This record gives sequence, C-alpha cells and structure tokens, in this order.
Amino acid sequence: MYVGRIVAVGRAARPCVAYRVSSRAFPNRVARLTAEGAAIRPLDPEDLRRNPYIAYHCIRVSANGVVVSNGAHTDPIWHHLEAGMAPDEALTVVLEDMGYERDALHTPRIAGVVTADTGYLGIVRPDAVEVARFPLVEGTCRIICTYELNRLTETAYPFAARSALEAAKYVTLDGPFAALERPICAAAWMDGLAVFNPHEIDNEPKG
Repeated sequence: MYVGRIVAVGRAARPCVAYRVSSRAFPNRVARLTAEGAAIRPLDPEDLRRNPYIAYHCIRVSANGVVVSNGAHTDPIWHHLEAGMAPDEALTVVLEDMGYERDALHTPRIAGVVTADTGYLGIVRPDAVEVARFPLVEGTCRIICTYELNRLTETAYPFAARSALEAAKYVTLDGPFAALERPICAAAWMDGLAVFNPHEIDNEPKG
C-alpha cells in the first residue's frame, strides 16, 4: 500500500514522534538535522522550483510538546506551543488556517504532537479538519498519512524502539510500516533527534 507521508505519535520506552517520507515522484529527498530540529530537503535544489512543498521542518521540540508534520505548518504549531497554547488547539488553529497543500493531488497537511503522557494527531483534507488526542500506550503508536490511511482512527499500531534512531528505522523498515511502499527517508524524536536515510551510511543520532 502506498500512503505517502506518515506521521506517527506514540510511546516505546519513552514518548516518541516519527516522520517518514514515502514518494513516487520525488525519491531524491533526505532528512537532515538543523539548529531548529529535523528537516526534509531535496538532494537537488532545482526540485524546489517545481515543488515548493518538499523542503520543511518535520520535527521541532518545544518545552510544551514535540511537533511533527509533513510541511511548513510545523513551525507555526511550534510557535503556538511555545506561547502556551494547548496542543490540540494549536493543531486545529494552524491546520484550519493553512489548509491542505495546493498541489495537483490536494495533499493533506498532517501533524502530531507528543507530551509526557498524551499524543495528538491532526489532518486537514479538502473535505475536513480532524484533530484527536489520546493517552500514550506503551509499545504502540497512532498514525496519520497523506493518502489511503488519511482518516483519524483509534487503531494502535505496534511500535518498538529504544532510541530516536531506532524509531526512525522502525517507521521505515519494520513492523506494520514494512508493508507501506516506497520509503525514502525518516526522522524521529525520543529524548533526542535522529534521521535515517537508507541510502547513506552515517545515520548517527544527535541532540
């Protein structure tokens, strides 16, 4: 099954968020660590001329929660958390304001937040905005994707990792994620940030 981008929020030893890029059209993206968090970047900067949606922060860490998303909405959600807004309210306000991506596929914006004991997921599609909060359950995560699995449900997926790097690898290669097609790169936070680019050797966690 091809589901496009994936946001996962859950708990495996500690609270965690993970983000995976799956792509048919743009397989030349990578996850990179930045001064602000983790970001998705094209290997060829010229790709930005054709698609402005392919470079963005996918994870940012606030003292009030860790944000994960598939686009430019990561930053305003983070700013709202920093200002003290509740995570579900921050997700709702930003998703309603920015709407879905105005590309040929009307790609949904998806996002999540994790705190010490609670997870949040949100999506804006052409037909709706959905936001949910849920308690974190050890060894599980909930996900939202841009295609196919793009409705919020209470389904809990197995989630096994002991570090941010293991979490990034897990959503790329293991468990229920192994059946989801065309993984390109991933990033995760679990008391620190890590990125995983399967075609590269150096994937050590930092932060």
